[in-house]
Amino acid sequence: MGEMVERVDEQDRTVGVVDRGEAIRRRWLHRVATTVCRDPDGRILVHRRPDHVSRFPGQYNWLVGGAVGVGETYPAAASRELAEELGVHTPTRFLFKYLCRGVISPYWLGLAVLDRPVVPDASEVAWHAWLTPVELRAAMYDTMFVPDARDAFVRYQGEHAGPRGPLPRGSTLPPRPQRSV
Repeated sequence: MGEMVERVDEQDRTVGVVDRGEAIRRRWLHRVATTVCRDPDGRILVHRRPDHVSRFPGQYNWLVGGAVGVGETYPAAASRELAEELGVHTPTRFLFKYLCRGVISPYWLGLAVLDRPVVPDASEVAWHAWLTPVELRAAMYDTMFVPDARDAFVRYQGEHAGPRGPLPRGSTLPPRPQRSV
């Protein structure tokens, strides 16, 4: 059996415990916790997922996260995922949650923030950089991002009132490497 998660309803109330793979296959609501990492200048960590991962290989993301475990809170899960994926052991500050319809499956997305620079683990990310919110917004429309990342960013800017400003020209991200067939 795989990772166990709480199946939840449209109001984010627990209705049972299920295997995460089954929740995704059956499109049952469950919980995901993510963290946005910001440096003291307000720039946001952006990373490219490794090519060997099962979901969204080689795509860019601005969030670090994963499934909320059984009995776990969004903030606790966000901190655990930050430790697992970046090797950073510190609490995060919870911002908000929303019902994300998701490309693979619907889920409740909890978003937390860490206001300090981090150094990503090279085994977990293929590339990373720190972008301003305006640079990140422009890059999302130029580059292959994890599909749900754009909606999360729009909600984050709405909740956080981040700078919007005009979009700079061209992406600040390197092109995704081409795969040989």
